[in-house]
Amino acid sequence: MASWFECKVRYDKLQENGSVKKMSDVFLTDSLSITEAVARITKEQAPFISGDFIVSSAKSTKIAEIFRDDSADKWYLVKVAFITIDEKTAAEKKSVSLILVAGSTFKQAYDNFLEGMKNTMADYEIVSISETQYLDVYSADLSGEKKEEAKAK
Repeated sequence: MASWFECKVRYDKLQENGSVKKMSDVFLTDSLSITEAVARITKEQAPFISGDFIVSSAKSTKIAEIFRDDSADKWYLVKVAFITIDEKTAAEKKSVSLILVAGSTFKQAYDNFLEGMKNTMADYEIVSISETQYLDVYSADLSGEKKEEAKAK
């Protein structure tokens, strides 16, 4: 199961008028630990930021799944309640999950969520959908493992 970490990157950006503005961007990465998440974000952002930058915070999230769309430029967090029936008491029970969905608009994110859930047999209801500040989402980088395996052979 993926562990998703939210990382904030702070840096100075030179504006067109010559002034310097402090910027803060938020990213999501699939990592085994906070240390690995910070290292991954540092590696991914170094080519794009001129000058010094710092990963000012890193924290784990409760995101269970991600539905990607390469044409989308925004990320939406969908809070969904899966509905189950307790066989002993016949009571309805809801368990909440967070799913991150890509979409250029709210409607596209909603449609992408429905598309991702179409093969789900569980009953569910959408509790909320909200736009996030995430600029990018980085999945696990398995290329390093493949290089190590190739060296071992």
